[in-house]
Parts: sequence; structure tokens; C-alpha cells
Amino acid sequence: MKEIAVGIVGGGYMGKAHSVAMAAVGAVFATGLRPRLEMIAANTPESAERYRVAYGFARATGNWRDLVSDPGIEAVVIASPQATHREIAVAALDRGLPVMCEKPMGASLEDARAMVAAAKRSGCPNMVAYNYIRTPASQYARRMVNEGALGRITWFRGEHTEDFHNETDVAAWRYAGRANGCIGDLAPHIFNAALALVGPVDSLSARIETVHERRGGREVTNDDQVQMMVRFANGAMGHLFGSRVATGRKMGYAYEIAGTAGSIRFDQEDQNALWYYDASDPPERRGFRKILAGPAHPDYLPFCRGPGHGTGYQDQIIIEAKDFLTAIETGTQVWPTFRDGLEVRRIVEAAFASHESGSWISLDDII
Repeated sequence: MKEIAVGIVGGGYMGKAHSVAMAAVGAVFATGLRPRLEMIAANTPESAERYRVAYGFARATGNWRDLVSDPGIEAVVIASPQATHREIAVAALDRGLPVMCEKPMGASLEDARAMVAAAKRSGCPNMVAYNYIRTPASQYARRMVNEGALGRITWFRGEHTEDFHNETDVAAWRYAGRANGCIGDLAPHIFNAALALVGPVDSLSARIETVHERRGGREVTNDDQVQMMVRFANGAMGHLFGSRVATGRKMGYAYEIAGTAGSIRFDQEDQNALWYYDASDPPERRGFRKILAGPAHPDYLPFCRGPGHGTGYQDQIIIEAKDFLTAIETGTQVWPTFRDGLEVRRIVEAAFASHESGSWISLDDII
């Protein structure tokens, strides 16, 4: 067992989640590398110090550059706003540090390309933190698809729907900028799921909408929801939908996959259950059956020995931490890498291009 000194940039919502994960991952998964919370960076020295005390870091700084350049830091987690991702990631990778970056990796296609280029130059482990696809149930769904349990995939429906933007006290930064709208901030989760479960997208047709033009007395200049039809490279049809104004939906990360031999349904609001239809069942037994997540499913047993007892949101972040440490320890890349993150960004850009042109867009044109 060897210690690794971790630095985290950002101490807010996701900064806390990654700090807790790094503190717990060694005990949960008995990883060969044990993270040491060495330094946390925030916008000011005062806020950084508060986070240091709260999360148990050894040191704190009000400047991320101090963290990235510090000789005592051996790996970096970026949990700061999207507009900061590129500069931090490139600086860390150019110094030879492994980097895990919060989704969706940069604020633009140009940012994502620059981060991929830096990762390629460095050869360092790099990973994008798409946590929801890492639930044991969704990992098992991906395994079933890859093993052919559903036959040839013919159709995929995915959504990420929440209603937080119906509230009047939403943080002001969410009202402006493409990167902070639904398609830039929320929908990438389900785009990532589509890529993971079905594969590359060949083409799409999208419509983007701002439902509430003013919230809390402020003008809203970015999108509230997006819907798109897609054609996957393997020939499957699909529909993707993202909304931050879906009244009543709190964690509506959901998908349905239809194949020639079976189907799967999943909803993150019931994240420890997977619904499976086996077309080979005799007619009198056909119907969706509920599969409860348990020790037989990926990354479940280290948390709990009891089937149906379940894992939660923070556990997904701990699984991410384990995968990141595995990439560092083995010197191999673990999905999703920065290159995989770029594929999500290409879908985002294709959706904007489709909406603006009113036509289908080939992903080959988004390079």
C-alpha cells in the first residue's frame, strides 16, 4: 500500500463530494494507492482554509496555480466551474500529473480539444467524472448490452430531467452562458450514458428551448431544455431529452434500451433497481422483472453484503475515485477519458448547430 498526495481544486458541492470520496475510497475498496488529502484550492485563502478544516486537508491555498505547481502534489481533481477546467487541466498535465475533471470537461468544444491534446502530450491518466453511469445497476446494464443479452440494439430513450430551475433562488450564474444551461450542464450526463450503453452517435436533430425567460427578477439567456432525435452509428434509433424545469422530477436520469432479444429500463430515482424484459420467456411469463442491485453486481459488495440494501450518490463518487486510483496505479486509462469527454462535447455542439440550422447534423461535421 502506498500513499498518494491528492490536490483538489474547488471546495463547493462537488469539491466536498470528491474530498469525502478520497478520504473513504481506500477503506471501501482496499486500493493499492491510498489518497492523502494534501491540499485544497478555492477562490480565496479564507474559503480554502474553511474547506481545509472541514474536509481534513493538510494545506490550503487561494490560488489553484500554487496547488498544481506544488512538488508535493501527485494527482489533481478539478471540481471548479467549467470555465476554469481547461487552464487547470493543461497546467497539471503539462507538469506530468494525473487529472480527474468534473463533467462535462471545459466550457466549449475548443476547451475540450485543448484538454485532450494536453492529455495526449503527457500520457498521464486522465478521467472525466460522470458519476451516474457508475451505479452498480447501470454498470450491470452496460455489461448486459455488451454481452448481447438484449440482442441487436434497435432503440434508446434517455433523459436527464430535474426541476431546480423552477425555483426563484437558483444561483445567478446558471442564468447565462451556454455552458451553464441545461444542454451544457445537465444533459451531458445522459449524452454520456447513451455513448456508454449504445455507442457513438452518427447524426442528430435537436430543438432547444428557454421556458422561463425571467427567473427571480433576472433575465435567463440560456436554455432550459433540449430534445433530440438521434441515429447511432450501429443503426439504432434514439431520443434524448434534458430539462431543468421538469416539474416534480428531482433526479430524472432515466433510460430505456430495446433490443431484438430483450429490453432494459432504469430510473436514477430508484437507482438500485434495473427492470429487464427477456423476449425468450414463454408467453405466460413475459413481462419486465425487477433486478435489485446486490453483491453480484459491479462495485456493490465493497459497500454492502446485503442485496437490495442499496448504494447512494456519494458511493458513485467513491467508485470514481477508485477508478481514478486504478488508472494511476496501473498506468492505464480508465473510461471515460478526456477523449471520451470530447465525444460528449461534440454532441452538445451538434445539438446547437442543429437547432440553429433547423436540420439534421452529422457528427462527422463536428471535429
